[in-house]
Amino acid sequence: MAMVFYDLAGQDGRNFSPYCWRTRMALAHKGLAYEHRGVAFTAIGNVGKDKGGEAFRTVPIIEDDGRLIGDSNAIAEYLEEQYPDQPSLFGGAGGRGMCYFIHSWTNTVVHAGVAPLVLMDIYAHVCEEDRGYIRASREKIFGRPLEEVQAGREDRVEGFRAALAPLRLTVRRQAFLGGEQPNYADYTVFGAFQWARTISDFRVLAEDDPVFAWFQRVRDLFDGLGRNSPGYY
Repeated sequence: MAMVFYDLAGQDGRNFSPYCWRTRMALAHKGLAYEHRGVAFTAIGNVGKDKGGEAFRTVPIIEDDGRLIGDSNAIAEYLEEQYPDQPSLFGGAGGRGMCYFIHSWTNTVVHAGVAPLVLMDIYAHVCEEDRGYIRASREKIFGRPLEEVQAGREDRVEGFRAALAPLRLTVRRQAFLGGEQPNYADYTVFGAFQWARTISDFRVLAEDDPVFAWFQRVRDLFDGLGRNSPGYY
């Protein structure tokens, strides 16, 4: 049975989840073939329902050899262990530890910075059946209407860009976070910017920023996997 990759589905074929992009890039890094299935937010609980067990609440999910694995980091660990003869995602224990630091930094700095800049754009691109869920859940998180969260982003984007200084200084000196070649740390951060690119024409990165040049390098990997997906730039 071919591997199945369950991805978050949006309108017009846009798969925008940053966590799913981590997994998509990891699968490409490993050179693994799979069947791609898009799933709406409100349908995630149906994945693998016929197999019993606890329902999933988030994607990505992969199904491999009859086994369902959820969570992008758990999937990366699984791929590394299950397919050791394919290119390594981490490059050893030290690389694995570094990748998990990057995971924490990405979630607390990059995701937290991107989300308020594109929140209404996300709402505009989710499947119609997901809009009520997105508005209710995100307004509960932010404590105000989505429109108010995104308002004034032109005045706030420079503050977000400034927070990327550690990433900027790193990719100014080397091609990838992994060094000469990309690893899972690159895919973790890449997912956040690909998320924004997929659903918004608002530029969260300046074109002359070394971070944008790095983003383009990662976007062009694997025959342009990131570049060729639907997006605004």
